[in-house]
Amino acid sequence: MDIIRLIIAILLPPLGVFLQVGIGGHFWLNILLTILGYIPGIIHAVYVILTR
Repeated sequence: MDIIRLIIAILLPPLGVFLQVGIGGHFWLNILLTILGYIPGIIHAVYVILTR
């Protein structure tokens, strides 16, 4: 299941974080990072998925 989440995190970072932790601090931070730059959003999403 983590492989699917990682693929989703690369395509749509906030969706990958949402599937892992739901709506919370990490989700909103990821939306902000994705708006500021797509790559930081991907990095954060992959980090959240791999550490939880």
